Order: sequence, then C-alpha cells, then structure tokens
Amino acid sequence: MVAMKAWAKGDRVVQATYGPGTLVEVNEHHTVIEFDEHGTRRFSTRIVVLETSNTPAPARKTGARRAKKKVTTPTS
Repeated sequence: MVAMKAWAKGDRVVQATYGPGTLVEVNEHHTVIEFDEHGTRRFSTRIVVLETSNTPAPARKTGARRAKKKVTTPTS
C-alpha cells in the first residue's frame, strides 16, 4: 500500500475538477476543502487526489453589515 501525504488544516491544494482551495478539515474518512471559486466540498479521504498549491488564498470578502432599522414608537 502506498503511503498517503499527511495533509493538515489550512494547507493549500489543487483538485482536478474544482481547482485551488484550502483544506478546512481532514480526517481518516472525509476531506473538506473550501475552493476559491466553487464553495465548500466534502470528499472521501481514501479516494480524493490532491496536489500541493503555492498560490495564496484569495482575500475574503467581508460583507458589510446592514444597519438595524430604528423602531420608533408613535407619540400622541
């Protein structure tokens, strides 16, 4: 049996179908990757084929928070 590379959370990888991404979770059963352009995907650890990537993760967009509506009580 061929030894598998030990991936760690936060490693940058490339997967053939989805492209570059960052490992979110890795265990003996599942590998979860957050891809740069395809969202989060879960793979079976035993069969997923990954390559190391040197590309940095893209900057995350921080969504602007909506201002809460001010509730006004009618005055008589």
